[in-house]
Amino acid sequence: MRLANFAVAICFLFLFLGTAAAQDRMPPIPKDAMTDAQKKAADELAAGPRGAVTGPFIPLLRSPELMSRLQKTGEYLRFQNSIGQKLTEFVILMTARQWTQQYEYSVHAPLAIKAGVKPEIVTAIAEGRRPTGMAADEEVVFEFCSELRRNQSVTDATYGRAINAFGEQGVVDMSVLVGYYTTLAIIMNVARTPVHEGEKPPLSYFPH
Repeated sequence: MRLANFAVAICFLFLFLGTAAAQDRMPPIPKDAMTDAQKKAADELAAGPRGAVTGPFIPLLRSPELMSRLQKTGEYLRFQNSIGQKLTEFVILMTARQWTQQYEYSVHAPLAIKAGVKPEIVTAIAEGRRPTGMAADEEVVFEFCSELRRNQSVTDATYGRAINAFGEQGVVDMSVLVGYYTTLAIIMNVARTPVHEGEKPPLSYFPH
């Protein structure tokens, strides 16, 4: 019995060590180890509204030209798009939940609340539930993004409600916002980008 327990303990130990070793596959690149292209891309990003190379841009820096082009698109989508900050954060949370992207959710949950999303709505999204008490514009966004995730498209009725609420530019901005944060979620899930030190991952994993 003791031998069996010891074997089980060893298995768990190796599982833990393997999991730990697998974390953060693409950690920050020291400045003195960066190529000239990486330094240029990092400095360019740090000079913008984000202020530093963090989160998805740490692994993306491995492809500096891609990072530079992508972050410029992201700067518009996050800070300047036509649907406003509250709904932008709402879309980001829904996309992070879809991909179980821990870093993105941990960063944007407080930003969403600050932008006007109710804390109970943030919690419902994290738990994979349809939130209650949504504002009318949040309901339009929730239905649009949920349907897009399920069906890879939206019905005429859902499209019409989104057009009425946000216009054609808003529908384009919202759709590409989903795509942009999906891209960030993919690279961070592949790189296993961790949440900030001392923080607990906010999302549970859905069964597959």
